[in-house]
Amino acid sequence: MKHGQIALVTGASRGIGAGIATALAREGMAVAITSRRLDDLGETVQRIEHAGARAVPVELEVTSAASIRAAVERVRSDLGPIDLLVNNAGVNVPRPAVDVTEDQWDQVLDTNLKGPFLCAQIVGQEMIALGKGKIVNISSAAGLIPAGERVAYCSSKAGLIMLTRVLALEWAKHGITVNAVAPTFVETELAAQTLNRPGMRDYWTQRIPLGRLASVDDVAAAVLYLASPAADFVTGTVLTVDGGLTMR
Repeated sequence: MKHGQIALVTGASRGIGAGIATALAREGMAVAITSRRLDDLGETVQRIEHAGARAVPVELEVTSAASIRAAVERVRSDLGPIDLLVNNAGVNVPRPAVDVTEDQWDQVLDTNLKGPFLCAQIVGQEMIALGKGKIVNISSAAGLIPAGERVAYCSSKAGLIMLTRVLALEWAKHGITVNAVAPTFVETELAAQTLNRPGMRDYWTQRIPLGRLASVDDVAAAVLYLASPAADFVTGTVLTVDGGLTMR
C-alpha cells in the first residue's frame, strides 16, 4: 500500500478486524473502521491514532445495502475514495446441523456472505469508476475443510471463497484485485468461546503441523501483503494462514 491511501475495514471493534486496521495504520493508511455500534470502536480508534494515522469510526450493518451506502458516503466525505476494502465482519453460531434453526442459518449466511457481497458491490462500483482498488475477504480454513457443529459457518466461508474468485475474474479488467485470507483458529476473545471448552485447544493445536494457533498479527500480515504493491499481480487467490492445517 502507499502512504495516504484509504482503507475500510468492517467488523473492526476487536480481534482480527482491530488488528488489521491497526496494522494498516502503521503502514500509513487512513482507516475507516466499522461496527454495528459506534461505542464499540473507541479502543480501535485509539490504537490507530497511536500509530500516527487517522481513524474514522463508522456505524455499519453489513447486511443492509442502505447502511453500507451511507457508510461509504461517510468515508468518501471524510477521507476520500476507498483504495482497500477488507471484509472482516462475521459471526458464528456453533450447533449440530440437525439443530440449526432457519433464523440462525440466515444470521450466519447474511453476515458472512451476503454482507461481503454487498460491501464489495457498493465499494466496487466506485473502484470500477476509478479503474483501481483492492478487496480482501477474511474467509476461514473452515471454508476449505469441514468442521463439526459449524454447518452454516463453513458454508458461508466456502461461499466467500467462490465470491472472491468470481469478483476477481469479473473485475480484473478494471484494475481491481480481489483475494481472500483463510485463517485457522485465531487467538481472539471470540475464538476463546470454543477454545476454552475442555480439550478443544489441544485438539486443534495437535492438528496444526506448526503446533500452535494463529495470532491476530499472523492474519494482519497476510492482509498487508495482499494490500501492498508486492501483490499487484495476485488476484483470485486464497492465502491460508493455518499453520499447514488444510494441507492434511
